[in-house]
Amino acid sequence: MNLARLDMNLVVALRALLEERNVTRAGRRVGLSQPAMSASLARLRRHFDDDLLARVGGGYELTPLGAALLERTAAACDLLERVFASQTQFDPAAETREFTLLGSDYGNSVFGAELARVLHDEAPGVRLSLQQSSPAVVENPATSLGRVDGLLLPHGIIDGIPSLDLFEDRWVCVVDAGGPDLLTLDDLARLPWAVYQRPYDAPVTRQLSMIGVSPRVEVSVQSFQMLPNFVAGTDRVALMQERLARQATAPVKVLPCPFAAVPLREALWWHPLHARDAGHIWLRETAARVGARIQAMDAEHTKDRFHNA
Repeated sequence: MNLARLDMNLVVALRALLEERNVTRAGRRVGLSQPAMSASLARLRRHFDDDLLARVGGGYELTPLGAALLERTAAACDLLERVFASQTQFDPAAETREFTLLGSDYGNSVFGAELARVLHDEAPGVRLSLQQSSPAVVENPATSLGRVDGLLLPHGIIDGIPSLDLFEDRWVCVVDAGGPDLLTLDDLARLPWAVYQRPYDAPVTRQLSMIGVSPRVEVSVQSFQMLPNFVAGTDRVALMQERLARQATAPVKVLPCPFAAVPLREALWWHPLHARDAGHIWLRETAARVGARIQAMDAEHTKDRFHNA
């Protein structure tokens, strides 16, 4: 398809029509009269050879093709906005841009909090939006990342898109404050578990399967930060990143893993369209500095790496 022959305004009209499901409201949203929006709908119907909006009773419903186009059109509009918002120069002290990063509560808490502190000092007008990632991001990262500035995610889950290594972390075991001072492999097989579980990232299952242990899961949550609360006062065990485990306020004990757990390598991933955007280049350079700072903090905790949280 030759993009030069397409009217890009129709993409905006299509998004409004699919989201509003009403010609008048869609026209008002994009600044077009009702007749002009009706004409745009007619052109879109001819292009797709589909009604897109089908009248049902007193309103409209999306046709199957219209429903399929809904998310794609929103992604296309977001991508176009980011393309045309790209900058050749970026002054962090004067800019008012917003950067949006997706990540788990671990990435957002450990890295996002440090990044926010730097932005506060160096770019007071810049806003940072940290959002929870979803399985859809991992299933189709190129499409999802076109709508945001980056994804905080460890290596081993996605590949094929640009990334920047930020820091490494260790997996540790977390037990109740009154629990054992040391865990064995037999303990891991015997004790009940509280685990962080999402379809695309199940660190407990992945790590333990390599040593032939099937965890007896009692509680499954979608937040690493919640795990200490489901360990405290029980004989459960949880596997967590050491940096996040240090932040736990629940009465728990942090212990070394009784096996050689593969270290976690946290990275920032982004869409190639951001490669030459001055603002995004500054974000990546700043992220590298923040990652190095987090890594350097590790040396300060070497002597008391495993301690009661």
